[in-house]
Amino acid sequence: MELIQLFVKILCLISIIECRTSESFWGTGMKLVLDPNKICRKAGRLKSKQTGICEKEPEIIREITKGAKIARKECEYQFRNRQWNCTSTRRSMRKILLRDTRETGFVHAITAAGMTHSLAKACSQGTLLDCSCLMMSSPQSDNSLSQDFDFRGCGDNVDFGYKKSKEFLESRLKKGHDVQTLVLRHNYEAGRLAVKMNMKKACKCHGMSGSCTVQTCWLKLPHFREVGAILKDKFDGASKVIATNDGRSFTPEISSIKLPSSEDLVYSEESPNFCEADRSTGSLGTHGRECNITSKGVDGCDLLCCGRGARKEQINVNKTCNCRFNWCCEVTCNVCPQKMTIYSCK
Repeated sequence: MELIQLFVKILCLISIIECRTSESFWGTGMKLVLDPNKICRKAGRLKSKQTGICEKEPEIIREITKGAKIARKECEYQFRNRQWNCTSTRRSMRKILLRDTRETGFVHAITAAGMTHSLAKACSQGTLLDCSCLMMSSPQSDNSLSQDFDFRGCGDNVDFGYKKSKEFLESRLKKGHDVQTLVLRHNYEAGRLAVKMNMKKACKCHGMSGSCTVQTCWLKLPHFREVGAILKDKFDGASKVIATNDGRSFTPEISSIKLPSSEDLVYSEESPNFCEADRSTGSLGTHGRECNITSKGVDGCDLLCCGRGARKEQINVNKTCNCRFNWCCEVTCNVCPQKMTIYSCK
């Protein structure tokens, strides 16, 4: 429990969840705090490497905070149609994070991924002093002339992002082997690897008349939407684990399931019921949530409304219509009122 509370404190530090301050970007309508001085004043209580990063590398804190912001947005996107929709209102996220559930594992992973992604991108853009883009040797053609040259591309420095995000998130974790420590470290790593293992190679050809005599190649970050989708798939296939007899590792609770890889997500507690509001677990329930009446999936009214049924409602919306192209070069449209039928959970 102490380790999960530590993660909550870290998220409070970088204003991911609602804490005692009003500066929270997990809360609706809150502003993201990107001033490293404000963030680091909160870190005064943390006697660890995090304080050192604040004092010596405020630009790192800025990118870490940006990474946490994109993680929050991606979490909300990936779970927008689920019973748990990654909401952060009313201290819900704080309650969720106090349990070692499948949802907590995703939040840990997507947060580590967001920080890794943001730091790597900042390196290649030259906004951080202590790192630069990642050099990569390009593949060379069979043309003998190309062997006289060493063409290199400058890619996103994912190694730096990996290192710094790990340093920040795990600097206060004890070297214990209890299941909570192991699960937390494992899901952090899965998040970082979701970025690192999905780097894309991009190449540009050089040569006369468009020929590809030689190539300049570099590694670029995957779009974060892709990272979110990868981790969402890992969430769906996450394994529940228990401590092994020696207490130094974990194993799947069901013996027939294979040991999770370093890129998989794991958890050690069952998720609460998200159908009904429960302040003790952080569940906000699904009453009033809009659902898809024609879908048989997780966004459908049957599943999202937990069998309670849905309420039909007609609303008025304004949509663009009668669009036309005016020479040159403008498109003008009218605004037409329309009635739309929506369904929301009872």
